Amino acid sequence: MMTSEGEQHPQSPTPDTPEGEGSAEDDTLLAPGDVDRWTLLRDVTVFQGKLILDGLRDLLLSPISIAAALIGIFSGGDRPGRQFYDLLYLGKRSESFINLFAAAHHVSPPSFDKEGGESVDDLVDRLENVARQQYEKGGLTQNAKDAVDRALDAVNKSLKNPKSDKN
Repeated sequence: MMTSEGEQHPQSPTPDTPEGEGSAEDDTLLAPGDVDRWTLLRDVTVFQGKLILDGLRDLLLSPISIAAALIGIFSGGDRPGRQFYDLLYLGKRSESFINLFAAAHHVSPPSFDKEGGESVDDLVDRLENVARQQYEKGGLTQNAKDAVDRALDAVNKSLKNPKSDKN
């Protein structure tokens, strides 16, 4: 990227360069301390704008996802969830579009940045495994699941066959 003075800044991405790939000019990453003020100012400003977009997206996705899940639960029949999972793919696409942390690719990663760290999904998987083990042992989890299933089946049945005794 050229500045108004004509200086070359290899850490700035080119518009046609995919994320994570460098052009021939910017094969080397800079140390975080080697970024100039204008690049930092640009990256901070863009990051703040992306945070606003990300927050607005999350604000919209929260109630819409609950509505989509409820639609799937109460009218999805044997295969609920199409609306909810379509929304997840839309959210994933918007996350890729916003690319919140793209500026991190301008510099080399710090020593604490390690690939393969634990995620929230890993924690949820572990909790789910504990719940599944309790369910298989016939514990409280099985009784709770059965009660929720009966209640949802009753609601689904009443929605499909409304009683006509309220005339």
